[in-house]
Amino acid sequence: MPFFARPHYTSDATQFIEQMRQQKPTLEAEQRAGRALLWDKQIDRQAQTEMAAGEVAQQPYVYQTHG
Repeated sequence: MPFFARPHYTSDATQFIEQMRQQKPTLEAEQRAGRALLWDKQIDRQAQTEMAAGEVAQQPYVYQTHG
C-alpha cells in the first residue's frame, strides 16, 4: 500500500450527477436531442457569404448625423 493512499473520494458534484443518471437513464439522450435542436445546424455557406457581402459598414460614431 502506498504511503499517501487515501480512501476513494468522489466530490459532491460527481455524486449528484451519478445520482441523476441513475434516477433518469434517458437524461443524456434528452440533452443530446436538445443540443441538436438548438446548436447542431447545417450552415448554408452561400447564404452566409451573401449576407456578409450585403452588410453596410457602420460609421465610427453611431449617433452622428449626416447633415
